[in-house]
Formats: sequence, C-alpha cells, structure tokens
Amino acid sequence: MCLNTGPPCHCLTEGNPCEPCRLTAKDKEMEEVEVHLSNNISATSQASVTCDTDLNVSHTAAGSKKSRNWGWIVSVVICINILLPGCALASGTAHNDIDIKTTDLQIFQIILIILTSTWMIYYSIFVARNENAVVFKDSHAGPIWLRGGLVLFGLLSIIMDIFKIASYVGYLHCDSGVKVAFPVVQFVFLLVQTCFFWLHAKDCVQLQRNLTRCGLMLTLSTNLVVWMTAVTEESVHHTTIPDYESNTTKLSGRNMYISKAGYGDSSCKCSHTSCSIFKSAYYYLYPFNIEYSLFASAMAYVMWKNVGRVVDDHPHHKFKIHPKDAFLGPVTGVLIVIAGLATFIAYEMEMVNDSQDDSVKDRAMMMHFAMNIVIVTTMSVATVIGCVAYRADHREHNSDKNPTRNLDVGLLVGASLGQFIISYFTIIAMIETGAKGYLNRLNLTWAILMVIQLGLQNLFLIEGLHREPYHELLPVTVVSNPYVLQPGKDVSGHEESNMDKKAGEVTAEHIAHGHTTEHQHKLSWKRRVLKEVCAFLLLGNVILWIMPAFGARPQFDHDAETEFFTFDIWAAVVNVALPFGIFYRMHSVASLFEVFLTS
Repeated sequence: MCLNTGPPCHCLTEGNPCEPCRLTAKDKEMEEVEVHLSNNISATSQASVTCDTDLNVSHTAAGSKKSRNWGWIVSVVICINILLPGCALASGTAHNDIDIKTTDLQIFQIILIILTSTWMIYYSIFVARNENAVVFKDSHAGPIWLRGGLVLFGLLSIIMDIFKIASYVGYLHCDSGVKVAFPVVQFVFLLVQTCFFWLHAKDCVQLQRNLTRCGLMLTLSTNLVVWMTAVTEESVHHTTIPDYESNTTKLSGRNMYISKAGYGDSSCKCSHTSCSIFKSAYYYLYPFNIEYSLFASAMAYVMWKNVGRVVDDHPHHKFKIHPKDAFLGPVTGVLIVIAGLATFIAYEMEMVNDSQDDSVKDRAMMMHFAMNIVIVTTMSVATVIGCVAYRADHREHNSDKNPTRNLDVGLLVGASLGQFIISYFTIIAMIETGAKGYLNRLNLTWAILMVIQLGLQNLFLIEGLHREPYHELLPVTVVSNPYVLQPGKDVSGHEESNMDKKAGEVTAEHIAHGHTTEHQHKLSWKRRVLKEVCAFLLLGNVILWIMPAFGARPQFDHDAETEFFTFDIWAAVVNVALPFGIFYRMHSVASLFEVFLTS
C-alpha cells in the first residue's frame, strides 16, 4: 500500500517503499505507541481509584461485621446469664428439701417480664417513628398460621392467668401478695408480646442493631424461663411421690405419684368457696401456656437472626386451600382424633378413680396402649407413602439461606430427642425384664413403633420443608382467528356474519368455563398424595399432642419402668424428655401445615 500523498512514486510496482512512504509509516507507528501508553496510564489510574474504593468498602464491611459480632456476643451473654439463674430457681422450687420459695422465682420472673415488656413497647414506638428502621421484611418469618396459633395460645394463657388471680386472691390473708402480682404482670405481658409478634415478626431491623439483638435475646430468655417454670410446676403435679411408712401397703398406679395442684401450706385456707374450681380450671390450661412460650421463643429467635439482614424482594407465594385438594386424609384423620379422644377420656376416668380394682385399670391401660399403637402404625404407613411420592417428585430443593426453615428443622430434630429418650428407656426396660404379660408386650410394641414413626416423620418433614413450592402455570389458550382467509377462497357477506357468530360463541364458551383467566383446578397424583398424607399426619400429631399434654401418663400408670430404673431416675427422665416430646407434636403440626400448602 502506498503511503505517499505527495508526488507519485513507484512503491507498488518496484516493491520497495520510497523515502516519503518510509517516514510516513514511522510517524504512524509513533502515534500508535503514544495512544497505547496513554491508555495504559489511564487504565492504571482507574485501577488505583477502584482499588482505593474497594479498600474503603472492605474497611466498612469489616467494621460492620465487627459491630455485628459484638452485638451477637453481648446478646448471647445476656441470654445465658438469664437462663442459668432461672433454671436454678425453677429446679430448686421443685424440691421441698431446697430452701427456695416460689415467691423468689416469681419475683425474678416479674423483673424479667417488666424489662421485656418495656423494651417491646420502646421497639414498637421506635419503628413507627423511623421509616428506615425496617426496610426489609422476611416473607418466610411469622407465617399467618404461626401467628394465629400464638394468638390462640395467648388467649388461653390469659384465661389461665384470670383463673389464677381469682384463685390466689382467696389466700391473700395468709400468704404473700407476690403470688397475685405475678399473674397480673403476666397478663399484661401476654397482651404486649402477642401484639408485638403479630406486627413485627417479619422485621429485618437496620437501625440500632445491637440494642435490638440484646432486646430480642432478653425476650427469648424470658419466655424460656416462663416455659421452664410452667413445665416444672406441671411435672411436679404428676410426679410427686408421697412418703409412706414402712408398714403401709404401697399403692399402685397413678394414686402413688399424682399430687394435685396445691397452694402453699395446708394451714392456709381459701377465703371463698370457688378456689377449687378455679384451681382445676387453670390446671388444665398449663399446656397452652407452655406452647405459647415456646412459640414466642421461636419467633424471637428468627427476629434475632434477621437483624441487619438484607432480603431480596422476591414475591411471596400465595397459597389457597381448595376443598377438593384432600379428602381421604382429613376424613381418616378426624376418625383417628375422635377414637383417640374417646379412649383417652375413658382411660383418664379409670386412672383418677380411687377404685382398687386392678383388672379395670389394666383394661384401661390395654385400651390406651392399643389405641396408640394403631395411631402410630397408620401414621408410619402414611409417612412411607409420602416419602415414595417425594421420590417421584422432581421439584428442586430450596438452597436459599433462611433462618425460619433452619430453625424448623433444628427444632424438629432436637425436640424429637425427648420422645426418642423415653422410647429407648422403655425398650431397654422391657427387653431386660423379658416383657412378661400383655401390658409389657404392648408397651414394648408401642415404644418400637414410636421410634420408627419419629424417624420417618422427621425424614418426610425435612424433605418437604426443603422443596420448592409448586408454581401454578396457566395453560396457553389458542383461539383461532375467523378473519384469517385461507388462500384461494372468497368470503361473502353471509359467510362473514356466520364467522362472527361462531367467534362470539367460542369466546363466550371460554369465558363461561374460565379458560381465559384461570384453568380448571386439578392436581397431579403426586400433589394429591402429598396433601392427603400431610392432612392425615397433621391430625395424627394433634391427638398425640392432646393425650400427654392434658394428663395422660402411662409412664407412671404402668410401673414396669419405675420398678426397673427406680422412681427417681425414671421421673427425672420423663420430666425432662416429655415436655420436648409434647412440643415436637405441636411443632410438627405447624410444619405439616406449611408442607401441605406448598405441595
């Protein structure tokens, strides 16, 4: 190529560049080098600026992470320093040999409740006045059924406090007024906390993070102390063994262990005649107060994990319950609940009866064991069917980091350990003693089936909680256009009018059947099976929660484990493990309901 723009040269014909072309080529090379150097200099300066910016961002992120770690450490220290003295006071009041009065524990709880209520009121006012305090909401935290359960248990706990106040007022003339002040303070606390979690369970706080973490840990520890106190008080009512003289015939069955809910010294008499009625009423409301405290603790923990969390604004799936989704599972579950309630009532009436007829009590025990075996067996079979449906289901697993789902799985596995412990202690006792007699064989069968059912249900729930929800897809409706002319055909006015009429009929038919807005609701067999299984397991867990929560204690009515392990060891095992087993059933109900909606 010739680069000389001046006089004509013979570069192209001779093949050698002339002097002007050689100089022009050198100038172009110099220009390219200068441009390249300038680009490198600008890129270097830009890189240095970017590096400085990254350093500043990294310093800011490091400072934020350091502040976050400091807030977590302080809040956990607060929780530990509240739980340990609360546990010591609660366990101390359970034994008459330890000189810890019930009023000491109640004063400690009153202080905690006042501090927690004050913080929750301050938090609500602060969030209402600062728009930037809560920018993000965790759509998975505090679902409507969990908050609804909290409200229900809260209302029943409030009724329990009212009965306590009415009963304790009759002892003011001879006992401490703290026992009346505590249910009054707890009444206010239940109202404040229920409103707090109903409004703020989904909050991801961005301002005053460390203070919020400490306040939420205070709320968590306060609810756990209240839970420990209620569990201890309710367990003592069932497992206080009286002192018998050596020459006195030892009673058998529940009469040996039950000590009805008493109040203070026998010399302190109630000033009105309704004390026994109110006492019996609030005695049967303890399970709801226990579950309320655990629900509140779980929601406080999720809020604590969400402090400072930035949540992507993904649209939350709205689920609808259709009556046609499940039929066999709910019907079978209702029958199981009715049969379980009938046998439970008959069993309780025989156990609390003062009659010494051992054959009648043995028949009641046999009926209770047999009913539980039927319930656990059917639930195990249903769970196996659900696991097979999951194997055929190809939904993706949800890999997002979610505090609510992680807590659900952790609580399921942790709480199930309580029932596992009781079942394995029973299995060991029955095998070592030879499982002689039909009651021992039924007890051994029930314990083995309970272990199988717990393992299968945990597997089913964990798999269901980690699956992505089904997405409803509307089918594409193809409507032929009557105005498109086929080649080679002519359309007259009469034919055009017929086409208009047919098109109107087609459109009206689609609108009448709803094809233009939504498709006909019809589930696949996998979804139908999963919903049937979830509905049946939900009702099965309800009856398995009702029986131990409202007083069924076959662990003490049948004295095989007591004679093998001695009363002190067996009572300690049952009193520690049984509350976790009761909570496991209620938490399974909430998890099964969520799996039912997402299936």
